[in-house]
Amino acid sequence: MSQPERGLRAGIAGFGLAGEVFHAPLIAAAPGLEVSAVVTGDPERGERARARYPGVVVAESVGELWGAIDLLVIAAPNRFHAELALEAIEHEVPVVIDKPIAPSVAEAERILAAGGRVTVFQNRRWDGDFLTVERTIGDGSIGDVFRFESRFERFRPEVGGGWRESADPVEGGGQLADLGPHLIDQAIQLFGPPETIYAEVDRRRPGVEADDDVFIALEHSGGAVSHLHMGKVAPLAGPRFRVSGTSGGLAIDGLDPQEGQLKAGLAPDDAGFGERPDGRLVAADGRTEDLPVIPGAYARFYAGVAEWLLEGSEPPVDPADSLRVMRVIEAARLSASDHRTVHFET
Repeated sequence: MSQPERGLRAGIAGFGLAGEVFHAPLIAAAPGLEVSAVVTGDPERGERARARYPGVVVAESVGELWGAIDLLVIAAPNRFHAELALEAIEHEVPVVIDKPIAPSVAEAERILAAGGRVTVFQNRRWDGDFLTVERTIGDGSIGDVFRFESRFERFRPEVGGGWRESADPVEGGGQLADLGPHLIDQAIQLFGPPETIYAEVDRRRPGVEADDDVFIALEHSGGAVSHLHMGKVAPLAGPRFRVSGTSGGLAIDGLDPQEGQLKAGLAPDDAGFGERPDGRLVAADGRTEDLPVIPGAYARFYAGVAEWLLEGSEPPVDPADSLRVMRVIEAARLSASDHRTVHFET
């Protein structure tokens, strides 16, 4: 894969799933950016980085990169997000933080209070199915939306290892912390912050530590209600999106293909990248027709990063949005623990 000549030098902290599969290929595809450095203590990951990105510097700590990068991308486990972001801000280096911005509201607030240039990789704003939902709601073809259903459900009955399965709040594991930032962010993008929150946060699999079955209901000021489902114990998953309006509705099944395509080695400019089957649109008279799904466009995030840093435009994701998402997650935990609806103050 070719990289831009003389692009802004991006250093990626972490070269696991997030760093290797998502961030590195998307940076390499963005005009004005290049993969310049990777931080990893894993020799095999380091060799893969060198093989795919000739000339890349492989370091064991972020401290080795200051003065040699123009952008730090934090793709490390959640517990390191605040620490690394604050270090970059101290060195006046712009930062991309993989979602969530931090494991806790307090840490997220510290990042924003530090005053640096920060954006957050809320990449599922550029899922093709979400872009299609956003467009269809916006054009008024289904009338006023009163219910938005969003599911990110999988069936993984065996408990895995690693920090994502940890119940330690410092780790930021569990489905609410892992998938919640995506689904909550999408709902707020469509309907604004919630007024009330009701949540069920459970552990279903034998021996599991972190939450693996989550439901959140958000009641928005305009009257729409978002029902968000996420978890690892759904052998019969529902549609990814189902939206009900006063003049019709829509449904889109299955997950956006970009993650699987990136794992398979496809690049954003490859033929067919981000494309997927049609959804369904139901009109007021009951007629059902195919709903073409907009191709997914994760590459737009790093194109936005380049414009932000090179042209002075707004960041592709306002970090204040991600802080608000963390506050919703915190309120959802309170709702689930107290078995009550929580009023949310923006």
